[in-house]
Amino acid sequence: MKQKSKIVLEFDKIVEKVASFAETQIGKEEVYKLDTSSQLEGVIFKQQQTAQALSIIIEKGAPPLGGIADVREYVKRGAMGGIISLAGLIKCADTLRAGRLLKNYVLHDNKDRSYPILEEMCKSIYTDKEIEDRIYKVIISEEEISDDASPELKRIRREIQIKSNSIKNKINSMVNSPSMQKYLQEAIVTIRNDRYVIPVKKEYRSMVRGIIHDQSSTGFTLFIEPMAVVEMTNEIANLKIEEKKEIDRILLELSLMIGDISREMLDNQDIIKELDFIFAKGKYALSINGVEPRVNDRGYIRIKKGRHPLIDPSVVVPIDVVLGDEYRTLIITGPNTGGKTVSLKTLGVFTLMGMAGLHLPAEYGTEISVFSAVYADIGDEQSIEQSLSTFSSHMTNIVKILKEVDEKSFVLFDELGAGTDPTEGAALAISILDILHERKILTAATTHYSELKLYALTKEGVINASVEFDVETLSPTYRLLIGVPGKSNAFEIAKKLGLQQNIIEKARRNIEKEKVEFEDALKQIEENRIYIEEKRQEIERLELESKKKHKDFLFKERKALERSEKLIDEANYEARKIVENAKREAAEIIKELRELKLEMDRDKNRRANELRQALHDKTKELNENLYREKLIEEDTYDNNTPLKKGDAVTVRSLNQKGYIISDVDESPTVMVQIGLIKTKVNKSDLIKIKSEEETKHQNNTNRMVRLKTTSVDPTIDLRGFNLDEALMELDKYLDDAFMANLNEVQVIHGKGTGVLREGVTKYLKKHKHIKEFRLGTFNEGGDGVTIVKLK
Repeated sequence: MKQKSKIVLEFDKIVEKVASFAETQIGKEEVYKLDTSSQLEGVIFKQQQTAQALSIIIEKGAPPLGGIADVREYVKRGAMGGIISLAGLIKCADTLRAGRLLKNYVLHDNKDRSYPILEEMCKSIYTDKEIEDRIYKVIISEEEISDDASPELKRIRREIQIKSNSIKNKINSMVNSPSMQKYLQEAIVTIRNDRYVIPVKKEYRSMVRGIIHDQSSTGFTLFIEPMAVVEMTNEIANLKIEEKKEIDRILLELSLMIGDISREMLDNQDIIKELDFIFAKGKYALSINGVEPRVNDRGYIRIKKGRHPLIDPSVVVPIDVVLGDEYRTLIITGPNTGGKTVSLKTLGVFTLMGMAGLHLPAEYGTEISVFSAVYADIGDEQSIEQSLSTFSSHMTNIVKILKEVDEKSFVLFDELGAGTDPTEGAALAISILDILHERKILTAATTHYSELKLYALTKEGVINASVEFDVETLSPTYRLLIGVPGKSNAFEIAKKLGLQQNIIEKARRNIEKEKVEFEDALKQIEENRIYIEEKRQEIERLELESKKKHKDFLFKERKALERSEKLIDEANYEARKIVENAKREAAEIIKELRELKLEMDRDKNRRANELRQALHDKTKELNENLYREKLIEEDTYDNNTPLKKGDAVTVRSLNQKGYIISDVDESPTVMVQIGLIKTKVNKSDLIKIKSEEETKHQNNTNRMVRLKTTSVDPTIDLRGFNLDEALMELDKYLDDAFMANLNEVQVIHGKGTGVLREGVTKYLKKHKHIKEFRLGTFNEGGDGVTIVKLK
């Protein structure tokens, strides 16, 4: 029954398709042995084999399996000391070469990827390029050995050629002789029994000395080997005997070489056969756009967008199925030709393919389970020979299935209970499904019976499914809908086809009230499902639009940031140009100063003073650009404290500075003195500024900072100081460096006894300006230097 189920599910056709991808005959034979496995670890291993084969084919192209032959008979002959034929030796060399190329294909140029199963197999492939090259050098084709096969063979063949030429010259001279031509039927030379002969007229037999080898069909012409060339021809015959012996010796030598590696060659054949089988699975997976399914042993099946592998990919409709988790029994309903049987077969063939290590034409996330067996009763089983009706034949199968199944089986029924009285058939179908459900056997069945739809709705662990049907177009969509019982649609279809309304209404009255209500409920469920599906699609569309808009926003934001960074880069570039120009002008001024220094007259001295002033101005500009110490007017503003009498302010409308000379109260105006003028001004028109003394103090501070910045060295050398002196110097230096905004400094303390280094280390751990510190690297001074990073 198990084998019959595989035929019903057309698993043999899948095997045929896989075999078509095998390159060798032995590989095809291995594919034809393909069978399912009930062992979880074994199935996972087979799936990994296929996955690695598919991956390496995608990365490197098809494997080099051409030229491989079944060499078992040749290898055995060589091992027994026999001579292998030319064709056999070529096949042995081709197989050795194919094994070497296949090994290189799998093991080399993997671009940081690995194929552990295939690599482990290929590591065991035996290679011997020396034997390959020797055979290819000796044997030109299946009928010819090269002259260079051995020095002796070359010598013999050269002598044969020389003597053959001598014979041709001798006999040609005889034929062309005027005295001989009158005895000849024709002035030609021919060959009989590997001997050169001339056609002599029968009546002149006594005039030509030689050996008769043949005569014409009429008897008027005798083919005579002239006595002058008989001895020379005999010498060629002896040379050919020597040639045959030398060829046999060479072939024996090659055969013994193959015999010496007979065990390795046979092992190679087994490995290559298995690899061809595995790569055939990989190529088949590529052809069906298959994926590696997850595999379990708990009876759980999840198919995502599964496509039946034997249906044209351009017309097949993918299905989604989940079974074996909350529900152990699936009942599929729907109209004829709606796709119920295809859905059922897809479930079955996917399970068989997965258990055989084949990838499935579905989407990632698909999962199958291993079973002890898959049983299927599908199709018209009417038997004329046994006088069995369709119902009887189906029941015979079902009886066998019920006897053989166990808790690890998967059972598929097509049109369960059909072919007999609908009431009895439905009751029988429910009973069969109930028995299997109680035994927790995973089951899927198709049916037309409304009773089974109701059974699925009321029985825990059983779920309805239906194939969708478009009443408007009177055609199935072939989509499988889980959780929704199918409606017969008989009345709707009849109405669309033109059946009179009164006939349809009469038919409705003839159906039991409960069945009508049930069908109406199914209709309402289907309408709700379609509405929900439309809303779901609308939500998905809006979600996609939202994601697209978010992506566009991020893209525009990134572009704006890039433009901003570009503007900053351009500004920095312009600043660097200003600094470089200032440096260049300063250098030119210094050069001119040096030239003018040699001349002492008054005019030249005056010019020198002007140049010095220009140098001073340019140096000041350079420092301001380098250290960004230019004081902007806004620095003198004070926005932190409220206005009061005596504050220095700027009147914005007049762009003049003054002082508040009246008390500041709730009034919107205050009295301000600007020079000698006193005037009332709105508070909103005033900006508080720092007094001249504060501004002067700030400028002095900035000047000190600028001087510190330009004078602090990023390195301090403490060598030669005792510890106390060194720490005093270091403390002062770190304050200066911090004020100068230095990020990193070097403290040179030397190696010595290590006292100075340890003291500096302890001091740095407690210093408030220190972010971190470390000993120098080899090229920075090693243990004699400490690198300090400031906050």
